[in-house]
Amino acid sequence: MRCPICEKQVKSSDALMPFCSERCKLIDLGNWASEKYVIPATTQNMDESEEGD
Repeated sequence: MRCPICEKQVKSSDALMPFCSERCKLIDLGNWASEKYVIPATTQNMDESEEGD
């Protein structure tokens, strides 16, 4: 497996897996905090979600 930040090889037994170092782990956390990563979501109209009740 490779580190998602710097692409260095990471062993599955490494404590910081999937990251190769604490630095890469913190960079990834910063990317999430600054909203560089986004998980797409679908929105539903409230009327549609209440119809099943």
